[in-house]
Amino acid sequence: MKKTIRFRTCSIVLSVILICSVLPIRADASFEIPGVCQVQTDIGSAGTVKTLDYEYGGNTYLSLRDTAMLLKDTEKSFSLEITGSTVSLYTGNDYTPLDVENAPWEDSKNPNIALRRNEFKVNGETVYYYTLIVQMPSGDYDCFMMAADLAMILDVDIAVSGAGSLQIHTQEPFHISPASLEEAGYFYGVNSVLVGDATTGEIYYRYQSDVSFPIASTSKLMTCLLTMEAISAGQLSLDEQVTISDAVQSLAESGDGVVPLKAGEQISVEELLVGALLPSSNECALCLAESVAGSEEAFAQMMNQKAQELGLSQAIFFNSNGLPFYREDFIPAKRQNSMSAEDMFRLVSYLLKVYPQIKDITSMEEATLESLDFEVKNTNPLLRNLPQVTGLKTGTTNRAGACLVTSLTADDGTAEHDLVVIVFGTEDSIERGRVSGLLARYALQTFAAGTGETESGADDQPLENLPTHAEAAVDQVIRTARKSQPAG
Repeated sequence: MKKTIRFRTCSIVLSVILICSVLPIRADASFEIPGVCQVQTDIGSAGTVKTLDYEYGGNTYLSLRDTAMLLKDTEKSFSLEITGSTVSLYTGNDYTPLDVENAPWEDSKNPNIALRRNEFKVNGETVYYYTLIVQMPSGDYDCFMMAADLAMILDVDIAVSGAGSLQIHTQEPFHISPASLEEAGYFYGVNSVLVGDATTGEIYYRYQSDVSFPIASTSKLMTCLLTMEAISAGQLSLDEQVTISDAVQSLAESGDGVVPLKAGEQISVEELLVGALLPSSNECALCLAESVAGSEEAFAQMMNQKAQELGLSQAIFFNSNGLPFYREDFIPAKRQNSMSAEDMFRLVSYLLKVYPQIKDITSMEEATLESLDFEVKNTNPLLRNLPQVTGLKTGTTNRAGACLVTSLTADDGTAEHDLVVIVFGTEDSIERGRVSGLLARYALQTFAAGTGETESGADDQPLENLPTHAEAAVDQVIRTARKSQPAG
C-alpha cells in the first residue's frame, strides 16, 4: 500500500509574502521600507526583529542579527560574520551580541540599499541567496534575508501568526505545502510549475502545467538530447572537433553572446555541450545544431519531429537556443520556442532515462573550455544550496520570464530516482531561485514520506505516453518490480 502523505498546513504559509511593516506603504518602487516584526520562538524567547520591505510593502526581509539573538539558546542557534558585501553563517554556533539587536530602527529614513547576490557562505560553503546588507548607526553591518530562505538554511518551521508577528518552531523541520501556497495566491506571479518523479512518471504537484508558455533557454535540453542521439548513432563523438561558422561567430559577438567563438576555429562537441548547458551559451547551441543537422533550420525541424515522437503535444521549436526568433518579412513576426510544463516533464524524463550522463555536465558548478582557455560557470543557483541537485537548465527572455528546470537525486533504499521541478515564467532570477528552491525541498520531503503518492487533492495518475527507450524501459520495469516487493 502506498503511504498517504499529509502535511500540516499553517493558516498562512511561511513563504507567502510576510506582513510585517509598520510604516505607511507607498505605491512606488525603488525604495526600502524599514519596519519591525514581533517574533516568538517555541522555547519562550521573544523580541523585536527589524525588517526591510524591498521595493514594495510586504516584500519583507528579516534582520539576521536580531533573529540570531532570539535563537541564541536554541538548537538552531547560529553565529554571523558580516561585512559590506559578505556574510558567513555558522549553524550550531553561539551568537556573539553587538548590543544593537532586537531594537527598533534608530533612523526612520528609508535606506537606499540594493538587493544583491552578496557573497554568502553557510558553514564555509558558498550558497546563492539574495540579501540586503546594511551598515547600522553603530558602524556594524547587518544582513536582511527572506524568512523562507532562512528557514530552509536552518531547517526550521516559520509561520505568520498575525499581522506583524512570526513564530519560529525550532523543533519542527522546514516543510512546504504547494497546495496551500496556490490557495494563498503564491503562484499568481508564475506561469506554471510541476513537481514529479521522472523515474516513475508520478506527479507530486502541478499548476497550469498543461498550458503552453515560452521556455527560453530551457530549449537547450532538446538541443542536447538530439546531440546525444547523434553521438549514440555514430554521427558525432564527444571529442570530435567541429569548425565554428560565421553565423556562430556573429551570434557570439551579439548582445546574446556568452562564449567567444571565432569563425574558422575548432572546438569539441563535449565543450559545446558544456557551454550550452552551464553558462547557457546560445552560440554553442547553434554550433551543435549546425554540427548535427547542417543548419539551424534543419535542426529546428528535427526538434519538432522529436517532440512529436515523444508526445509533446504543445511543443513548438523555432531554433536551438530559445532566443526570440524573427521571421524575415516586411513586418517581421517575433516568435519563441514554447511548450507546457507537462511536455517539459516528458522531455526531461526521457533525457534522464536514456542519457543520464547529462547530469555529469549539469551538476558541475564550473568548468574550463580547454580549446578556448575560457572558464564558464553554471547558471543554476540551486547547485550551491542543495546537495541533491544534479541540474538541469535555466532560461530567461522578456516574454518567457525566468525559467528553471531542476533535477534532484533521491534514493528509496533500492534505487536512485530523478526528481524534477519545473518552474516557468517567474518575474526575475530571484523569484525563480526561491520558487524552485521551495519546490525542490517539497519534492524531497514528498519522496522521503513515501514515493509514489501525490499531495492530497492532486492528480495521482502519472503522465501518460511517457517516451520509452529499450534500455530505459527495461530499467523502469526492474525498478518498479523492486518497489513492489515487500520489505525484507
